[in-house]
Amino acid sequence: MKIREIELPGIGKKYEIITKNEEKVVVIIHDDGRRDLYHFEQDQFDEAISSLSLEDEEARQLAGIIGGMTYAPKALETIELAFDDLVIEWFKVQRGAEAANHTIGELNIRQSYEVNIVAIIKKNLKKIHTPGPETRLEVGDTVIVSGQRDQVKRIVKDILSGRSG
Repeated sequence: MKIREIELPGIGKKYEIITKNEEKVVVIIHDDGRRDLYHFEQDQFDEAISSLSLEDEEARQLAGIIGGMTYAPKALETIELAFDDLVIEWFKVQRGAEAANHTIGELNIRQSYEVNIVAIIKKNLKKIHTPGPETRLEVGDTVIVSGQRDQVKRIVKDILSGRSG
């Protein structure tokens, strides 16, 4: 995650945050305590897709929730449901991932990784339940994978994560 801090004279401070998945969040903290949040999609940094204004107390309450002050999640590495060694994990296809722009069949996922893709949530929020081998994966799609923990970690590392370097 990259964070850039910008001084806004007479207004407050602006924080531009680029997430690991190349989404942008802008937080403006006004001198009067009000916070404005803006969310942008990947590669669509010209126009926010959502915004939110919070008073100082509301912002502090939300920060506490996000920071885990009111609820500490179970110590799992990612969002997953654990059934002994079976896990179901949600993972977003990252830019530079081998899986991007390939079909499930082309990637030979079930045979190569011994996992199942149970569903896909496309960038436009369209849901595909039990996708077939003809279903194409794209950058930004959220893939719900089930399998044994080590196999799920392997598919994430091998073909769903972006390549660095």
